[in-house]
Amino acid sequence: MQGSSKLLNVTDHSRDNVGLTYIYPVVSRRAGGVSIGINLNPNSACNWRCIYCQVPELKRGAAPTIDLIKLEKELYVFLQEILYGSFMQEQITPSARRIIDIALSGNGEPTSAKEFEQVIDIIGKVKHDFDSLKELKVVLITNGSLIDRSNVKAGLRSLAELKGEIWFKLDSVTREGRQQINNTRMSSRQVHNNLKLSTSLCQTWIQTCVFKTDGDHPTQVETKAYLKFIEELLQEGALLKGVLLYGLARSSMQPEAPRLTKVTQGWIESFGRKIHSLGLPVKINM
Repeated sequence: MQGSSKLLNVTDHSRDNVGLTYIYPVVSRRAGGVSIGINLNPNSACNWRCIYCQVPELKRGAAPTIDLIKLEKELYVFLQEILYGSFMQEQITPSARRIIDIALSGNGEPTSAKEFEQVIDIIGKVKHDFDSLKELKVVLITNGSLIDRSNVKAGLRSLAELKGEIWFKLDSVTREGRQQINNTRMSSRQVHNNLKLSTSLCQTWIQTCVFKTDGDHPTQVETKAYLKFIEELLQEGALLKGVLLYGLARSSMQPEAPRLTKVTQGWIESFGRKIHSLGLPVKINM
């Protein structure tokens, strides 16, 4: 296994920093520990193109065929190394030397993998082989667009059995906002239905990225629509865990990058309070 010559930090989310195809470690700014990433899109293909995405050479498409045997071996071997080898001492700062989760994220939409259900089963199997990791959280970071597919729903039921979580991307609830930010024509009704379905299958957090565009914070039209959307979901009985509210941590690798800058601390805290007033926990990461 190839190692890095420098300590990993919160700004380094490279998918190949240990020389593996599917597995990569990152230091999580949200939790102050090591997140074991699973990248099901090594081809850097995604069905959306978010303008803040940090994936270089991103292209539209789906995950390639997943080599399940290789994925299982990489996950098992890397977990052995991080638990019993020298990886933590050599590449992780002392304050972050703990494993906080296994996260399906990577260079594209993970649920676009046809083998998604089998991947969740592999994670459960490998986790079970390590006594110290049986309670380790598993997180799916998704744009939620494919949640209504039968193989994805089956995988999410298995994820729930692992006490996993879904982090469902929701950057805008307006058609114009989604087209501008995520480059998708997914309707508000479909977003609503998929998010509600997600909450019925597995514990679900909303994950929202906020930023300035051309120096301007998100408009009041956008934020009011967002709050109304969340309020209506809650009134319908959607069992949301809360909202993960993010600012820009790393530079975008998309053409729009020069137009994007961080929101102010005051703005994101104010928006967070408005969300919290609806009755949801809010976690803010700048």
